[in-house]
Amino acid sequence: MSEIGQKKIKIGTASVGLIGLDQAMRQALARELAADEAVDFLYNAVSRENYIPATAADLYRKALGREYERARSGGGQSHQQLTIKILGPGCVSCNKLNTMIFDIMQRLDIAADIEQIHDLDEIWRHGVITTPALIINGRIKSSGRMPPPAEVEQWLLEASGA
Repeated sequence: MSEIGQKKIKIGTASVGLIGLDQAMRQALARELAADEAVDFLYNAVSRENYIPATAADLYRKALGREYERARSGGGQSHQQLTIKILGPGCVSCNKLNTMIFDIMQRLDIAADIEQIHDLDEIWRHGVITTPALIINGRIKSSGRMPPPAEVEQWLLEASGA
């Protein structure tokens, strides 16, 4: 991860990590830019640090506009910051769990800090022996199995206070 930081957003049907988006978003919010100006500002800032295919420029602009509006309106977050940790060695199941969580969060308009932990020592320090494992706000919700989407959705709704 770079010093600037990376944030994942939904671009079309893909989840894309964009370097520098958080910093650019803070600047746009501080300047209180209108939506169109913010999209141009964010797109230019993000395109300096990330490769954006010319054919996907409109999709990126729409996604950046959504993120700006979400951030400007408070992000739909409750007072408590939602934290999610996905623990596993980076296997197919861990990646599927990450994608599932991201898709559910996008659909429910829930914001959270998501951290993937691949280091086995760190995984064990969390009290997890089998992976994939899911920790929401410090509580182990699942370990050694792939929870169904409906169950994950319920956990996220409860944890976010939505």
